[in-house]
Amino acid sequence: MNPGITRRSILGAIAPLTVPALLGYRPVLAADLSPRSPTFPAQDPRLVRETVLYAHSDAQKVLELVEARPELSNSAIDWGFGDWESAIGAAAHMGRRDIADTLLAHGARPDIFVFAMLGRLEAVKAMVEGVEGLQRTPGPHGFTLLFHARAGGEEAAAVVSYLEGLGDADIGTDTKPLPEKTSAYLSSYRYDSGSEDTFTIVEARGSLGLQRPGAFPRSLFHLGDNEFHPGGARSIRVRFSLEGGVAGQVDIYDPELSIRALRE
Repeated sequence: MNPGITRRSILGAIAPLTVPALLGYRPVLAADLSPRSPTFPAQDPRLVRETVLYAHSDAQKVLELVEARPELSNSAIDWGFGDWESAIGAAAHMGRRDIADTLLAHGARPDIFVFAMLGRLEAVKAMVEGVEGLQRTPGPHGFTLLFHARAGGEEAAAVVSYLEGLGDADIGTDTKPLPEKTSAYLSSYRYDSGSEDTFTIVEARGSLGLQRPGAFPRSLFHLGDNEFHPGGARSIRVRFSLEGGVAGQVDIYDPELSIRALRE
């Protein structure tokens, strides 16, 4: 694993997804759903989100969801900044073979990260040999291909050995240690004086996160000089401007957009 991505930072990225109660998450109930959602004929976004969420940890909930609507097996959402994750992708990086098998049985489409976790060596080799550099492509939240193979445990040992032999299947972002005084960043920020659109910089399990109201925090990885990138979105930059040891503003850059938010 890339030394810049520590076990603590990985747990910080995963933990909010495996304990939804921490954020007051309430499951979608049958009574909540009208015969036609506002997004009809697209799947109800609440069910899509729930399927991906539970695919991290709850086999029974996933089974209930996909038995009622098999098409949910291919659910995918953007957790923020383009960090796309599918239900089966969630099961893959969590090492949940049982959940992955349920999703596959109901029509989920596997990718190389799923095959790596499941220990399907021939499939992984064929894909790596068919697409140059594929082993270096990051998965959801920035987790590497080798990370997914290791999540598969003993049954994926042959895949782990093969990927370790490639030498570049575990390359992540060259991140830096967090500054000692992370309290300098912790606050709510507002995009402009007349806007109700805010976010909060939080700290959990040794990692900073950017959290929108009612959403899960997106882990931020330090690149140095008060600049970060969100997990799973290497092209995005989050830059803090400090004055007197405290961040007064945050600038968020992506390839086509620049947004400034001021500390509240």
